[in-house]
Amino acid sequence: MRAILISLFLLARASAAMAQVGKCEVQVNAEKFVADLNGRTGQFVGNVVVTQCDTKIRADQVRVTTADGQANQVAATGNVVVDSPKSGAATGASAVYDVPRRMVTMSGNVVLKRGKDVMRGAQLTVNLATGQATVGGGTAATVAAGAQQPQNTRVQAIFTPPTGQ
Repeated sequence: MRAILISLFLLARASAAMAQVGKCEVQVNAEKFVADLNGRTGQFVGNVVVTQCDTKIRADQVRVTTADGQANQVAATGNVVVDSPKSGAATGASAVYDVPRRMVTMSGNVVLKRGKDVMRGAQLTVNLATGQATVGGGTAATVAAGAQQPQNTRVQAIFTPPTGQ
């Protein structure tokens, strides 16, 4: 259990590193970029890869909203993967970084992996200011007999002891 808690802490640190633009340059690769100057948004579309230091974020789309010339919100949607050699990987359907509040929220079948340790939940929230992270359960839709039925989900974790013990 300690290993996954360390993973959550390191994920928070990796997210903080992504927020510190001055530490490493931010590189973005995508198939297309669409800007809405009136709406003050920019959207990278198609196989988006954002890299800063040794942390990578991959998603189908990444939308950046600005206020007063600064990034206000970064929203990644579709097959979101946050990967860092130090903290492991986090996957989900979407992730939103609220820049002024320094909060990252990942949702949609969230899976955290570090080595053989795995934690699953409906939502991950990381407060970059405090370093606190929460994985929560929720409601997921399942297909039974051709009909959508809600199913309550709980946080699940598998912890593997170190080898040789």
